[in-house]
Parts: sequence; C-alpha cells; structure tokens
Amino acid sequence: MKIIGDKISEIIVIEPKVFGDERGYFLETFQLERYRGIGIVSPFVQDNISRSRRGVLRGLHYQLKYPQGKLITVIRGKIFDVVVDIRRGSPTFGSWNGFILNDDNHVQLYIPSGFAHGFCVLSEFADIHYKCTDYYRPGDEFGVCWNDPELAIEWPNLGFDVILSEKDNNNKMLSAIPLEFLPLL
Repeated sequence: MKIIGDKISEIIVIEPKVFGDERGYFLETFQLERYRGIGIVSPFVQDNISRSRRGVLRGLHYQLKYPQGKLITVIRGKIFDVVVDIRRGSPTFGSWNGFILNDDNHVQLYIPSGFAHGFCVLSEFADIHYKCTDYYRPGDEFGVCWNDPELAIEWPNLGFDVILSEKDNNNKMLSAIPLEFLPLL
C-alpha cells in the first residue's frame, strides 16, 4: 500500500497493492490494522454502493450533526472525485482537491468528517463503494453548489451536460450557507 499526500493534510490518498495476472487481479480494499496505521481510526458502521451513468454529478454533500468520514473506492468505471474543506476555523477552509478514481488505478480516497464530497462520472457508468464512519441520516444532509464560482473547482472538460438531482440543483453557494450549518474544525 502506498500513501500519497494531499494539499489538505487530512485527506488520505491510498494506492493499494494490486496482485494481477492473466486471470485478473486481487486487492484488499480495507484491513483494519493497516488502515489504522495510516491514520484512519474511526470505526466504519455502514457500507454503501452507488451506480451512476456518464454525466451524473452527485454532491457536494455533507452531514452536520452526524458527520461521516468516508473511504471511497471505484469498483467499476471512472469518476472525478472532489473534496472541499468546509470546516469553520480551518486554515484550508474553502480549499478543494480533485482526484481521478477508477477501476484501473484502484486509488482509494479517505475523507474525514467535516468535508463536503461529490463526484462526476466520466465513464459510461460507475459503481462506487463507500465505507462510512456514521449512519446516513436524510434529515441531516446538506450540500454546497457544485459550480460555486468562489470555490472555482476545476471539473474536467466533460463534453456533456451535467445531470443533477433536484436536491443537488438547489444546493447553495458556500458563502450563502449560514455558519451554524457548517461543521466546526
């Protein structure tokens, strides 16, 4: 396993060892002691899988009272994954970073609680596996607008129209979200 640093220090980018031959490949996507050793110490309580088609953009989501840390793995396809620091008092507040995750590079992304997260599907479809440190609670979910000009996220040149849910289409710009609706550092 190889750990790659990130400009937002709490984000962990992981390149797991992949053992491949003419039959296919094998890799561990989680091993408690090894992942604790790189700083992922919160217990995971829920696993999710989502499937989305090309052009679907999900996010930028976060939970406030019950924040979730997430370990993201793309099982099939290719996505551009974005993490935004929205923690009040953080020296990197409003900073973002984007990562290409796919079933060829097998890169995993650990996002601690307190960050907004989203992705756009670049392949025909993508299956994404999330390990979460808290339960999903629909009433506690909030969102930041994916194309907030103040964040200036450099989404890849998509070459297609972005497909948003109604909920994500109504997300607010970060500066329009009252402070009490943003997580603390």
